[in-house]
Amino acid sequence: MDLIFTMLVPLIIAVVALYGMLRRVDVYDALVQGAGDGLGVLIRIVPPLIGLLTAVYMLRASGALELAGEALSPVLARLGIPAETIALLLVRPVSGSAALGVGAELIQTYGPDSLIGRTAAVMLGSTETTFYTIAVYFGAAGIVKTRYAVPAALCADLAGFMAAAWAVRVLFD
Repeated sequence: MDLIFTMLVPLIIAVVALYGMLRRVDVYDALVQGAGDGLGVLIRIVPPLIGLLTAVYMLRASGALELAGEALSPVLARLGIPAETIALLLVRPVSGSAALGVGAELIQTYGPDSLIGRTAAVMLGSTETTFYTIAVYFGAAGIVKTRYAVPAALCADLAGFMAAAWAVRVLFD
């Protein structure tokens, strides 16, 4: 069984190459052209990503995230979201790597089987890095005006956070 999984990717590559050769497609030229197109997309995507990551690290280092967390604590308590996860809620829509760091800190501090640790884990799995995703996909497609995409995506994130907190309370309390 392990041999099948080990050989799966090379077999898929071989099948695609043989299929291309049977259809009389210059497989190498198609590969090079696709790689060139990928580099073009990368050039359009990297600047917004660098800006987003820089902003996240600046907010975190300045203490602004903690200040915002303290301000939002009463509202989130009414929504059933643990106050300790506020930093995760604020960082997750902007940066996946920063959110993983915050989630790891929460799990290390409160434990993986605690209400806060489980809630953080479910929140990480049930929400998206909204601004990253919008920057990547809209940048790749050349869309400048996002119109209602950002508010709708942030509403979906809030619904995901609330559903995660609810699910953990229902399943583990």
